[in-house]
Amino acid sequence: MILVALIGVGVGGTVHKVGDSSGWTMMGVDYQAWASSRTFQVGDSLVFEYNNEFHDVTEVTPHDFELCYSSNPLARYQTGSDTVTLTKPGFQHFICGVPGHCDIGQKLHILGFPASLGPVAAPVPGPVRSPSSYMSPSPSPLATSPTNAPQ
Repeated sequence: MILVALIGVGVGGTVHKVGDSSGWTMMGVDYQAWASSRTFQVGDSLVFEYNNEFHDVTEVTPHDFELCYSSNPLARYQTGSDTVTLTKPGFQHFICGVPGHCDIGQKLHILGFPASLGPVAAPVPGPVRSPSSYMSPSPSPLATSPTNAPQ
C-alpha cells in the first residue's frame, strides 16, 4: 500500500474528487460536465465520496453504462469513500448501481491518457572540435606566401 502511494506521488498522480464538494450523488451534479473540465492520466485517482446507505460505485462495460445495467460489474465499491486509481489508459465507466440512480444521471465515464513522461532532458552535446581538427592539413606556407604569388 505504501509502495503504491509512493509510486503515485513519484509520477505526479492527481487526485480527482468526483463531483467536487457535492461528491457522488444523484442531486444536481452533471458528471460528464465535471469530467470534461479535467484531464485524467494513468496514476491519477478518482475519489468517490457518498452515503453508502443510498449509493454505491459500480464500474461497468461501455454497453452496460449505456443501458445503466449494474448486474454484471467489473468492480463494485460500497464503503462511501472509495479511491479508484487509474492503472491503464482508455475509457472507464462508473454508475451508481442502485436502481434508477444511473437513469437520472449518476453515471460517469472518463478517458485516461498514458502517464506523462515529465520533463525530457535535452541531449548532451558531444565534444566540440576545432575546425583544424577535421579539415585537411593546411597548404604549405610557401605555396601561399605573397612572395610566390603571381604578380
